[in-house]
Amino acid sequence: MTTQDSRERVDAFPTRLIGDHRVRAGRPFPYGAVPVPGGVNFSVYSDRATAMSLVLFAAGGERPVAELPFPPEFRIGSVYAMTVFGLDVEDLEYGFRADGPFDPAAGDRFDRRRVLSDPYARLISGRDVWGAEPDWDDVYPYRSRVVDDDFDWGDDIPLRIPTEDLVIYETHLRGFTRHPSSGVAAPGTYAGLREKIPYLKDLGVNCVELLPVFEFDELDNPRSNPVTGERLHNYWGYNTVSFFAPKAGYAATGRFGMQADEFKTLVKDLHRAGIEVMLDVVFNHTAEGNEHGPTISFRGLDNATYYMLTPQGEYYNFSGTGNTVNCNHPVVRDFVLSCLRHWVAEYHIDGFRFDLAAILDRAPDGTPLPNPPLLEALAHDPVLRHTKLVAEAWDAAGLYQVGHFPNYGRWSEWNGKYRDTVRRFIKGEPGLIGELATRLAGSPDLYRGRTSTASVNFVTAHDGFTLNDLVSYNHKHNEANGEGNNDGGDDNHSWNCGEEGPSASAHVRELRLRQMKNMLAILLTSQGVPMILAGDEVGRTQLGNNNTYCQDNELSWFDWGLVEANAELLDFTRALIAFRHAHPVLRGAEHPLGTDRVGSGLPEVSWHGVRAWQPDWEAHSRVLGMLRCGRHAKGGSVTDDHIYVGINAHWEAHDLELPALPDGHTWHLAADTAAPSVHPTGAEPPLRRPGHHHLAPHSVVILVGRPADGH
Repeated sequence: MTTQDSRERVDAFPTRLIGDHRVRAGRPFPYGAVPVPGGVNFSVYSDRATAMSLVLFAAGGERPVAELPFPPEFRIGSVYAMTVFGLDVEDLEYGFRADGPFDPAAGDRFDRRRVLSDPYARLISGRDVWGAEPDWDDVYPYRSRVVDDDFDWGDDIPLRIPTEDLVIYETHLRGFTRHPSSGVAAPGTYAGLREKIPYLKDLGVNCVELLPVFEFDELDNPRSNPVTGERLHNYWGYNTVSFFAPKAGYAATGRFGMQADEFKTLVKDLHRAGIEVMLDVVFNHTAEGNEHGPTISFRGLDNATYYMLTPQGEYYNFSGTGNTVNCNHPVVRDFVLSCLRHWVAEYHIDGFRFDLAAILDRAPDGTPLPNPPLLEALAHDPVLRHTKLVAEAWDAAGLYQVGHFPNYGRWSEWNGKYRDTVRRFIKGEPGLIGELATRLAGSPDLYRGRTSTASVNFVTAHDGFTLNDLVSYNHKHNEANGEGNNDGGDDNHSWNCGEEGPSASAHVRELRLRQMKNMLAILLTSQGVPMILAGDEVGRTQLGNNNTYCQDNELSWFDWGLVEANAELLDFTRALIAFRHAHPVLRGAEHPLGTDRVGSGLPEVSWHGVRAWQPDWEAHSRVLGMLRCGRHAKGGSVTDDHIYVGINAHWEAHDLELPALPDGHTWHLAADTAAPSVHPTGAEPPLRRPGHHHLAPHSVVILVGRPADGH
């Protein structure tokens, strides 16, 4: 018998009985419930609890089948650890009962009456089918389960697509296929999205960013639609119940506890199609809310550790949702790190977008830190070494850090200034020509000392108007949310093109289509990382609702009938994504300096007005031309065509004089938003008037400069 065999036999031997269960002192790490030879090791942290019990349920059982107090000698420091033998993990649900003082002023909210979820639980049951009415009298509504992981990943690994080459597609997991028109076998699920991978691949996106898929409670919304009486949901999922567990209600197999395997199969198949997976993660607050919210896990285990508290023991609310996670406490920092490592190692996730990420650099009293430990740890963590990290660099309390989020050379940011500049310029506001040029060039004013991949460029996202609504409504219309139209932002920078809402006017509809194309054309030719909101490519509308967080209905769902109805916009988007992939000059990581560093005779980027080489930077100007020299592509390491983008936000047409090209090169027309079609990459026709192009009102033109013979 080897030493290894002997040790395993000793470790698998119980040392005492608690009730009818054979147990022994457990190992403090890893936290959570982990199968070990002969049993399950349970480990839970609580610094201020005076006692802890493990509560065991049969799957779906109303009452516990056993409650096992942790003996004092099973506590190591602030960690309670115990191995329990002979458990059937497939028929097991478990939780913890923590004893301690209830003294809110001191930060303690222990309550022995409650069974608490394990913060490190890999699966949660209790909300297994989306929207199904639960037993509201359940003594333990969110039940921790043990994962017996046997998923076969084959040779799958995260794709590691260079960040500058990404085209991100932000979508809601359920909403993408829930509409009856989706035609999938299991609408609104991981399996449903899997059936739509061919659509995503054909569209050309290579990264899907999913709104929250960590376990949350969609029934955590007390409001109803004031007009229809329809129950409203917490549809977006920004109320995390369990951070290590994929949402069971998003799985066709959730009622069988197979949500982990179903989600892993989706990730594996997306990777096979060349598409990365980025998760929208919410570490700034939890579903427990303020002192009036439910006690689920953190509050009952160690409230003073996990949440930012005032000196009076009240909850700081930098998230706008009742509580704020104490992210830079060492224990909580370790929790966040462990969580993200789990998703990268166990689910092969390629990146994370952090909701209200400015909170992550606040001290326990809310003060912004110059060197936040959590952000530094995430940037340098060895497991997350090649994982994309994207910050929503603001929070609900007014801390706005776009351009100066602590980045450690690793973090990218949602560029809210890009969004606002493009919206305002395209609607015709004056005084923006210089800022637009800066945004097109990767926002070097914001990201100096970093690469342009720090800028995730977007015009629309889940939070706000869709692209269609941006050109159809001057004002938000959120009445269906039951909050008196007081929710959602008022600073939409939108223009309805002359008529509020749906229009029977052919002129208004044509102008709206052109404006949508304009913003997509700018987005997909800007330096930085473009992000498209799902459905914008087919003109999806939310009827002016800019805050559909509670709308689990056709207002939020992707209507697949639009694929055919708005084929022109879809074809345009697909062609422009292909154009971006085909031209590395549009995807440089380094900020352009406006100089000729390779001896091409042209600077890497140059600016033009109605006349070539004469940009008009005055406030009244609404015409801008940008020329990217193909000899400078990827820092001069590859050679590409020259690309010219002409933008006209004016209500009048202009005759553009184009910059001359090197000998033997001519301008070819790739796209004109005033025309119905886009020319395939490599088959663009030469201009009818060499050196000039008619730029229609409210339009964008994209030209390719290459040898006249095409070689």
